[in-house]
Amino acid sequence: MDEQAIATNSVTTTTANTGCLISEEWFGRTVVVSASGVVDMLTSPQLEASIMTSLDKNPAAVIVDMTEVEFLASAGMGVLVAVREHAGPDVGFGVVASGPATSRPLKLVGLAEIIGLYSTLDEARAAVGE
Repeated sequence: MDEQAIATNSVTTTTANTGCLISEEWFGRTVVVSASGVVDMLTSPQLEASIMTSLDKNPAAVIVDMTEVEFLASAGMGVLVAVREHAGPDVGFGVVASGPATSRPLKLVGLAEIIGLYSTLDEARAAVGE
């Protein structure tokens, strides 16, 4: 079977009335935490909690997919740096962001290299996944 076609343990949570949806999908030992909508000071704690919960499950790699994020505030960028540091060197880590609302600010503030920025989920999985 094609491992890329198999996703398990999908969990979805919504941050109350803030316009941010967060979901988790597993591909082998790689977890993809996807966010959509707005990631700001109100919603970034939920994103951080979701990623930390995923890290507690001992993944080999964590990918944060921000393809559907419409607005990324500095609080959200701070979460990405914090969870990257928390994951440690033994856990692969990457962020998928390709739009002007996400990849541009991450590049402008110099975080692209620190967090591992990728344009597509396939690119991120090839780089940090199993």
